[in-house]
Amino acid sequence: MSEMITADLVDLDLSADSKEAAARALAERMVALGRVTDLDGFLADVAAREAQMPTGLDGGIGIPHCRSEHVTEPTLAFGRSAAGIDFGAADGPADLIFLIAAPAGADDAHLTILSSLARQLMNAEFTDALRSAVDANAAAALIRGEEPDGTGGVPEGTEDSVDSVDSVAVPAAASAGAATGSPDVGPEEEPQNGPDDGPRNGPHDGPAERGRPFRVVAVTSCPTGIAHTYMAAESLEKAGREAGVEVVVETQGSAGFTRLDPAVIEAADGVIFAHDVPVRDKDRFAGKPTVDTGVKAAINRPGELIDEVRGKAARGEVTAAGAAGAAGADGSSGTTPVERGGKPGEGYGTKLRVWLMSGVSYMVPFVAAGGLLIALGFAIGGYEINKAPSVMDHFVWSQADSWAALLFQVGGVAFAFLVPVLAGYIAYGMADRPGLVPGFVGGSIALTVNAGFLGGLAAGLISGAVVMAIQRVRIPAALRGIMPVVVIPLISSAVVGFLMFVVIGKPIASAQKAMTDWLSGLSGANAVLLGALLGLMMCFDLGGPVNKVAYAFATAGIAVADPSDSAMKIMAAVMAAGMVPPLAMALATTVRGKLFNAAERENGKAAWVLGASFISEGAIPFAAADPLRVIPSSMVGGALTGALSMAFGATLRAPHGGIFVVPLIGNPLLYLVAIAAGVCVTTALVIVLKGLRKPAPGAVAQGPGGTDPSAPSPEAKQPVAA
Repeated sequence: MSEMITADLVDLDLSADSKEAAARALAERMVALGRVTDLDGFLADVAAREAQMPTGLDGGIGIPHCRSEHVTEPTLAFGRSAAGIDFGAADGPADLIFLIAAPAGADDAHLTILSSLARQLMNAEFTDALRSAVDANAAAALIRGEEPDGTGGVPEGTEDSVDSVDSVAVPAAASAGAATGSPDVGPEEEPQNGPDDGPRNGPHDGPAERGRPFRVVAVTSCPTGIAHTYMAAESLEKAGREAGVEVVVETQGSAGFTRLDPAVIEAADGVIFAHDVPVRDKDRFAGKPTVDTGVKAAINRPGELIDEVRGKAARGEVTAAGAAGAAGADGSSGTTPVERGGKPGEGYGTKLRVWLMSGVSYMVPFVAAGGLLIALGFAIGGYEINKAPSVMDHFVWSQADSWAALLFQVGGVAFAFLVPVLAGYIAYGMADRPGLVPGFVGGSIALTVNAGFLGGLAAGLISGAVVMAIQRVRIPAALRGIMPVVVIPLISSAVVGFLMFVVIGKPIASAQKAMTDWLSGLSGANAVLLGALLGLMMCFDLGGPVNKVAYAFATAGIAVADPSDSAMKIMAAVMAAGMVPPLAMALATTVRGKLFNAAERENGKAAWVLGASFISEGAIPFAAADPLRVIPSSMVGGALTGALSMAFGATLRAPHGGIFVVPLIGNPLLYLVAIAAGVCVTTALVIVLKGLRKPAPGAVAQGPGGTDPSAPSPEAKQPVAA
């Protein structure tokens, strides 16, 4: 197998002036060596990863990276920029840029070597040596570990033979299992030391009293699980050594993870979660002083995190047993950074939006499955199928009506889960798993008292708040074991049940009925204006929070056994408007391809299918590259389509499906006319606005294979995958 990095993959005079251009320049070297098969497809994957979280690190380092099906083997490319390139780091531009490419199915050994490089980037001697390298061969050899840096910190061995990189794999593999931050304590020694110290359930028997260093266990993880995961681990371990603290890290990376020995966790005095994806098996760390933050915080300020967890231990702040998922970075929130909005100091409005979106995202599959099954039942058996007897009592294999009744009734069962799932996962977004039981109970009560969708929202928020309040209570160590399975479900369900049945259930039911009556009474100009507003919302952020609010509003109206005609009109308008942006971008790239670069033209081909399937995110690559022209144009077209759909009286019982459910739409021909009108308007606006500026970089040199990869443009912006 070829080396992971060679001199041909090194550019010591990288002239790019943007992170997109830098990624393209380095990726072209991978293409030239056959390491990447589709340049634009790979760059789209890189951009999608970059959109999740900036890859710039303090110290002048940029590490764009991704796992992609367009990568044939694990590959590194290195570029050194004299001017520096902005990768989103707090301390300014990066001059050392590593493009890390891993195949979608990369094996563990290769990912271990990639993680070892990520750890070495935290070594100042290593980065200084790269800055002073005089030729590409020397830089490549240094990265491979063939040139020691005088400190023993540079990895030894190459990727050619896994056996030859044992010295590289040890630190990474150790952190994936039980790497320590103390040079004197190995991963196999730590479990043996833990039991000698007895149970460590809090700070009351402090490490100073036992004559040993403070002990911290940590978990690091990032969306890709290749770079930030291991760099955070290395940074925490290094800070621990400097502070005289024993740090044991579990890296939950792409190569999988090995759980820390329970004895190591039991012996720890504190816990640090540094992650941008949910921590797996988080309950293992319950009952400890806990700091919960993003993965970049562990890279940039590990010493502060260690000081913070020591302070919590000194103050006696611990998480509730069974609710490790409920301890936030500030000690007051019960969720991961992902679930509660991400960063300490965020406003309540931001957290509320994330909590609500958590419930909606889990509800949508039930809406789609149930709605499509019900719509198919109506399509096969007619609109009287809702009066058919239960298929348990009457089902004839050879009768279409029996199959229609089956589809309708299965869809009705799926719909019955909508409100409980909505409430349950709103509570989950707030309080992690302990919120599920009261959330589902509250959602079911909302259905019982006819509080509907609004009742589910209220039940979810109340359930999460009740569980979070219970988790704040200091309890004796002897009771912690029964908290997650008995105490929290019992108390929270009782409180939520009382509030929903006795206090707020009836008022919410009245509000739900008023909203339903209002929707049923919509007609004329009011209906058209509502359609335009929903169209604007659907096209504003293309699958983002505003889009989801409009979609949730529409699905709430049809999430009943017998939706009103107005509710079905709203659903039709929302789906039509959501199809406009990707279809318009596809049409624009077809009729005026010279206004778009090669990557955008390629994305335009996929946008035909995405738009036809009602996947608004198909337009995101275009909006990310040129938001000031694409988003306003899309909003105008979406508003027109939504208004026309309402004016034409088109109805839709299915919450998804795009053109594939046109036979189930009322007034289907006029519905398609509404979509076509919006698409044409958006296309025309985009073409006019783009025509007022210079052609997109790389757009002129158009051919069957796109632009010449040997002539990249620093100004070309790569799409962000939906």
